[in-house]
Amino acid sequence: MGQACSKAIRYGEQEMKTKVTEQGVLIPKRLLEGVDEVEIRKENNLILVVPVTAADPILELGKQPIADDVTDASENHDRYLYN
Repeated sequence: MGQACSKAIRYGEQEMKTKVTEQGVLIPKRLLEGVDEVEIRKENNLILVVPVTAADPILELGKQPIADDVTDASENHDRYLYN
């Protein structure tokens, strides 16, 4: 492990304190068990490391279309939704 981890002081299984190096901060893999990708963002002076979900639900739209007797749904989309 890198220098940042050797300077860490553990407080519990899910919490630790570490020094910030020129490269940033090393997060031990044990804290990211089962996570393949994270999003890192700063909000209200907090740095958040959030696991990225496997699939964005919006990308699932249209993958399981239903059979229906409507043949012009794309042409009359608004009419079907709002009337």
